[in-house]
Amino acid sequence: MSTPAPHHPSVSRRQLLTGAGLGAAALAVGALGTAKAPAAPADSSFASPTPVAGWTEGFHFGAASSGFQCEGFNPDSNWRRYTDRAAKAGTVDPVRNAADFRHRYAEDLELAKGMGLNTFRIGIEWARVEPRRGHHDPAALAYYDSVIATIRSLGMSPMITLVHYVYPGWVADQGGFLAAATLRDFERYARMITARYADACTMWISFNEPLVFYGHETEIGAITTADLPRFLDAIADGHRIAHRVAHEANPDARVAVNEAFLPAVTPVTDAMFFDRVVDVLDFVGIDYYYGAALSNLTTIYGATSEFARITPQPDDIYQACHHYAHAFPGKPLYIVENGMPTDNGQPRPDGYTRGNFIRDSLFWLQRARGEGLPVVGYNHWAITDNYEWGTYDSRFGLYQVDVLTDPSLTRKPTTGVDAYREMTAQSGPRAGYRPVMAPATGSFARIPQSWTSPSVVAGPRARLA
Repeated sequence: MSTPAPHHPSVSRRQLLTGAGLGAAALAVGALGTAKAPAAPADSSFASPTPVAGWTEGFHFGAASSGFQCEGFNPDSNWRRYTDRAAKAGTVDPVRNAADFRHRYAEDLELAKGMGLNTFRIGIEWARVEPRRGHHDPAALAYYDSVIATIRSLGMSPMITLVHYVYPGWVADQGGFLAAATLRDFERYARMITARYADACTMWISFNEPLVFYGHETEIGAITTADLPRFLDAIADGHRIAHRVAHEANPDARVAVNEAFLPAVTPVTDAMFFDRVVDVLDFVGIDYYYGAALSNLTTIYGATSEFARITPQPDDIYQACHHYAHAFPGKPLYIVENGMPTDNGQPRPDGYTRGNFIRDSLFWLQRARGEGLPVVGYNHWAITDNYEWGTYDSRFGLYQVDVLTDPSLTRKPTTGVDAYREMTAQSGPRAGYRPVMAPATGSFARIPQSWTSPSVVAGPRARLA
């Protein structure tokens, strides 16, 4: 087990999610209005799923990865430069070669298939495929060709992310996404990738979590807090570019952005980004990690990177689905990321396991489907432990990998593996299942609805099929 630096100034993605929500909650709660909560449907056991127009291949059970966090052997990029510098100063863990998905992707994809998954999310590293402006590396493209072909050969659908916080060093040199030239460069890259994989992939994520992307850019010193409007303008324009070129390559493409659900303040974050691109969202990408409630204020531990001390609140994934279904009616909802951290892979003090978390989360998605919400897919973050933007101590993997202490990078199954295999075989928990983690009291997920219509165990459920 590695010994984490307890006061890294670097801020992981999960810390940004929790910190942003807690910091804005007091302001936002008073501004959310008093919309009437929807009436609860009549109780039934395993109601029939509600068909979603244009989404015919059934429910997506997936796992996720990203390039910089998982691949290793990282080329020159904004994040490679930052971590090289910060690791030398001792403020972050060195990236090393992460879980080496770059050379072990066939093994990891077989592990995903062994759980019965039908979807796998990857990130294509712009820095790898275009190390110099206008030069596309044939070896890098051949690598991604092989990854995507392997996903397809195993009967899984790829979901491809174009930018997961990371871009080439030469883009950093010209000012990142604040430079006018970068959108032209991004269009060239996005057009090439979407055309290359048009027949293999219909699901695309243009930019991973734009608001957290902004937070990371300020963290690594690429932009300042005053640059937020310009940065979000550029990312919104970039998403429109990605949507256009993907549909030019394949009219059936589905292109989205994923954003983190933050208790109480999601209407504010919607206004900051989702509302600006809703006309070019083919589905709503939801990342759900943490809840907050009168009975669960442990999310505050995210501010000090003590993620394993946060009490999971899986019932709020159901509240998140209700929020987005009402905010963006008619849009399919896809849980692009969902996971639970442990501290260096050690058991949680409360005994709650990754297997418990997966079963409970899918129970609440069954509830959402049973109430007619258009939930079409779920990706667990992540297939293996990975580099959490400065640290290896927060573990999210279905398979544990001890990057800093195990040169063999052995994949060790967690309780989540058997649980997820069970869930895909049964299309979710069986009738009669009761969540191990009881619903929170006084959820801040969407006030006042999460108080007037709280999550309750009894109610309609639809199989995830």
